[in-house]
Amino acid sequence: MQKFLKLIRIAEHNDWVIYCILGSIFIYIILLSVFQREANIKDFLLQKIEDSNNLTPSWVIISIVKCVMTALLLSQFVPIVPKFLSDFHLFGFEINKFGFTFLTLLSFDIVRNILTFFFYSSVGSGKNLKGLTLVSSKFYFLESIAFIVASFALYYFPVDLVKYFYFIIGLVIFSFILKNLIYLFHKQSILPENWYYKFLYICTLQIVPVLVLWKFLFY
Repeated sequence: MQKFLKLIRIAEHNDWVIYCILGSIFIYIILLSVFQREANIKDFLLQKIEDSNNLTPSWVIISIVKCVMTALLLSQFVPIVPKFLSDFHLFGFEINKFGFTFLTLLSFDIVRNILTFFFYSSVGSGKNLKGLTLVSSKFYFLESIAFIVASFALYYFPVDLVKYFYFIIGLVIFSFILKNLIYLFHKQSILPENWYYKFLYICTLQIVPVLVLWKFLFY
């Protein structure tokens, strides 16, 4: 008696991924054309603080795109969606891993930015917030472009997921370290003037929140 094994191949539909990537690129084109007054990427990256245009809306747009691209990369490796979210349904839809990762990253950014504002205000360094906003916008702009490339490779090329996960972790760690080095040694005063406030900011509003975020996503 012959036994026949029926193999069912589940086709992956990644159209939503390309929509996210193309949408992010289109948003960046609008950002440079409208909010940055027809600036190109080089002009934006070399922009000085006194010449910055529409700094707050530009920073908000870049932060949201960064969250979308980071969620695209990490959501494939997030083990589960917490039960209190998976049980929540709206019009028959439930939150998937991408939605969970994006909402977590967005909430994380909002809370950290609020705490950063209060921290700078409490130590008398509110004047440095504009410089921090400009520098972080430039850094997140470049980081999100790198994440766009990495996301495209993840979803549209036959990569080894285990090895690629380690690559993504290495990329995120390198990006995190580079960002804080830029904050510390930038020629503009973007961190509080006193050295102990600088390290307090990096420890409490950079390192600790990232560890909490990692624990929440990959517990």
